[in-house]
Order: sequence, then C-alpha cells, then structure tokens
Amino acid sequence: MAHECISVFDIFKIGVGPSSSHTLGPWRAAMRFLHELEGKGQLFNITHVTVLLYGSLAKTGYGHGTDVAVQLGLAGDDPVTFNVNNITPKITDIRRMKKLVLAGKHEIDFDPVEDIDFLYEESLPFHPNALTFLVTMADGEQIASTYYSIGGGFVVKEGEENASGMQVDLPFPIDTARQLLQWCIKTGYSISEVVMENEIAWRPEEETRKGVMNIWRVMKECIYRGSHTSGELPGGLQVARRAAALNTKLLKGRTYNDYESWVKAIREGGSHFAYTLDWVSCFALAVNEENASFGRVVTAPTNGAAGVIPAVLQYYITFCDGYEDEKILRFVLTASEIGSIFKKRSTISAAMGGCQAEIGVSSAMAAAALTECLGGSQRQVLMAAEIAMEHHLGLTCDPIGGLVQIPCIERNTMGAIKAITASQLALQSNPELAKVSLDAVVKTMWDTAQDMNSKYKETSDGGLAVNIPISLPEC
Repeated sequence: MAHECISVFDIFKIGVGPSSSHTLGPWRAAMRFLHELEGKGQLFNITHVTVLLYGSLAKTGYGHGTDVAVQLGLAGDDPVTFNVNNITPKITDIRRMKKLVLAGKHEIDFDPVEDIDFLYEESLPFHPNALTFLVTMADGEQIASTYYSIGGGFVVKEGEENASGMQVDLPFPIDTARQLLQWCIKTGYSISEVVMENEIAWRPEEETRKGVMNIWRVMKECIYRGSHTSGELPGGLQVARRAAALNTKLLKGRTYNDYESWVKAIREGGSHFAYTLDWVSCFALAVNEENASFGRVVTAPTNGAAGVIPAVLQYYITFCDGYEDEKILRFVLTASEIGSIFKKRSTISAAMGGCQAEIGVSSAMAAAALTECLGGSQRQVLMAAEIAMEHHLGLTCDPIGGLVQIPCIERNTMGAIKAITASQLALQSNPELAKVSLDAVVKTMWDTAQDMNSKYKETSDGGLAVNIPISLPEC
C-alpha cells in the first residue's frame, strides 16, 4: 500500500462549522466539482444541478448544514475566507429567488427544496458520507460525480485512493506510532522536530511556521469571540450559550479590552484546581458554541471536536507559561502527527467510528502535544495519547436532532480535561512499564468502530438522539 503523506495543514484546516465531514467536506466537494468542470470549459454550459445526499449526510444533513454547505460551495464561496455573517442572507436569497450563480460566474435556476435530495434510506458502500452531483448540460448531456467526505474536511472522489494532498518524498515516512518513535530514537529529535523536517518537504520552514501561527490565530480569535457571545444556538433545540456567562462569572469584575489583557485578567484569578478546570471548560465551550453557530473554526481534527485542542493549548498558554511562538509551534506540530496516525490506521470520521473518532482522537492529540511541551520524553508523549484514547474507546456519536450541540459541546470539555489528565499521568509514569501501546489502541479503536452499530455513527438513529423527547421545527 502506498504511503499516505499528510501535512499539518491537512489535519488542521480553517473552515466553518458545524461539522467538518457534513459541512466543510461537502462544501469543498462542491467547489472541487465545479472547478473540474470549469477546467474543461464546461461551466457555462450547465443548465441544471441536482445534489444527492446519502447515508449519514442525509440523516443529519439539516442539523449539520449540509444543504447550506453545498449551496455555498456551488456558489464558489471559500470556507476559509467567506464572511460567516453573510451565510444566512445568501442562503435566504437563493431560496427566495430560486437562482444560484455557479462559481460566482454562471447563473442557473436552482430550488434547494427540489434540487437537494436527502436519500435517508440509501448509503454507498465506500463511506457513509457520500454525495453525488448530477449536472445537465445545454446539449442534454448529463454528468455525474460522486464524492465522499471521509472526516476532518478530507474529500475523496469516487475512484481515488485517498484524500491527502500532493504526494512527496518525506525524510521520515510515518504510518504508525512505532515508526515515529524509531525515527525519534535514530535522530534524537523530538516528535515536533521530526514533523517539521517532514513539513519542509512540502514548503520552506518559514512558511510552515507562519501557517501554524495563522492556525493558532484563528483558534485564539474563536475562543475569545465565543467567550464573549451570549444568546441561543440556532437549530431549534433552544440551547443557551454558556461560555460568555461563565467567563463573566470567573473574572469577577476584572477588566480587559483585548485578548492579551483578557489572558492577564484570567491569570490574576490564580491557578487553583477548580478555577483552572472551569476555564478549560469555558475555552472548549466557547469554540464549540461558535462551531454550532456556523462560526469560523479550525478542524482539530474535526469540527465536532474543534474545541479540545484550542482549550488545552489555551490552558497551556494561560496556566503553564506557554505563550511563546516556538512552544505553540511544537504543540500544533506534535498534535498533527498523532492525528495523522489515527487517520491512516483508523478513522477520524464519526460516521465511520462514532465520537471516539472525533473527541477521542482530538483528546489524544492534545494530550500528546501538551506532554511534549511540558518536557515529556517521546515515549511519554505517545503514552499520553494512548491514555487519552483508551478512555474514549466506544464513545458513540448520537447528536440530538442531528445538531452538533447535545452532547457534542460538553463532550469537548470532557475531552480537554481528559487530555490534561492523560498528560499528567504520562509525565508521572515510566512508559517502559506500559502494557498498552498507542498502536494497539489505534487498532482497537478501528476494531471497535467496525463492530459499532451504525445507529451510533452520526445518524441520530440511536442513543441520546432517540431518548431525549425534544421536537424540532420541520425543515
């Protein structure tokens, strides 16, 4: 099997909530489909487009905004740069006018109600998250292309082998934790140093550094924005946002006027256990409330789990004196490699593996990153990742109403706390005595995913999704 090359910028993507696999992936698939047609000179010959959503994309599509995402993708809007405040007005206009400007260049008739088809009872064999674009051309020719959103914003076109970017010759090819450790032993490098050497195969080191700091900028802005936005989350569950109220309560009147002075105000409150715990929860709540509101977030490695890594990194910066570019770089690089191993050897898609594939993986990534930054050895870093995932094994994905809100938002707080605990356990342990390796737990997660009933894989057909009597307005 060919080695899959995954960059830090494949694992961490800037995008829009609420879901990487149900929102960002379909959005990118739509953009890619039109880009391919435009490259063949066929864009202006299109007269009609129908979108078919299969499996998990159909069953939780409304709650995850899949229909919104494909419309924005077909309109040529970029999830990295599109003003999230314009999402609702634009979608409202498309629905009202029944017109869509493909790639921002070619207008066609398009009625979302009629032209986006939710096939609730149909699923394609390759992956539960499948969508097909059916296009009619001016001469009557019909073209169909199928894409799979396989988790974390990765998209595979039918017939492709994987969704990673350009294949490159990496100095340190890695598919397993054991291989990663072997490279560390051979070179004497830390895990983040091994990752950086690989990233240089894609681009100059300075570009990677700038890109990582841009990832942190988006995370930081998301935490701050979410910690200062109150109200109710969209979707009909009438879930109240909690981060802003918690932020106000914890600060006890201490004043600030920007992110920097906010961090200083938080530190002035001390560092006792309950206070620190509350702030970690606040950071995670803030990100995932933004995610649930179609806000700008970073997949880490998914949108549903987007709050874990920012919360733990913000904890490190605020309470562990980690506010230095070099430390943040090490944190993000280390986390990305752990996420990459899980993607290669298991899955980061809840539709394939349940929530263990999202919160579990993000917790393992955060635990590893924090351990390296706190001075842990390479073996302790891998041990921390293993501990974090071991205690998420079997976690189901059962979003109420198909919305990335209950229990998803609170699960991010728990994943962040487990990551910190796993890191502390690893730092106080001798990895030579460990009975379970990271590779063993990755395999176990995949075995568990295969055994898990499909109703617990992002379908809202089981678990809390069917046992909580909440009625939503009809879409």
